[in-house]
Amino acid sequence: MQEVITFLPMNKSIKVQSGTTILQAARRAGVRIATRCDGKAACLMCKVKVEQDELHALLPPTDAEKRKLGTLLEEGTRLSCQAKVCGQLSVHIPEDPLKAAIRKQLERQQQDEDWFL
Repeated sequence: MQEVITFLPMNKSIKVQSGTTILQAARRAGVRIATRCDGKAACLMCKVKVEQDELHALLPPTDAEKRKLGTLLEEGTRLSCQAKVCGQLSVHIPEDPLKAAIRKQLERQQQDEDWFL
């Protein structure tokens, strides 16, 4: 069965077979999710967020996810390399930490410039 995953904030959707991991779907859609362990649940870099009312669209967490994420699971955080799709859902991809730092610095510079005007 085919399911639709929408990746946010880029609002990019793709159809995938049930049982596909979020990471596999993202790669097929051309959406970058950072990872160092190539899907072995070892690096924790591929964390994504799923809204509570859409968690039913994922298979239950693997033992590796439970060990790595603990209480973050309750907040809708999943490892994209482990979370398998079984329904339609939207996945929030966190901003890359380096890009976030650069964006914040640029915003501060803009505020400083606006203050002088």
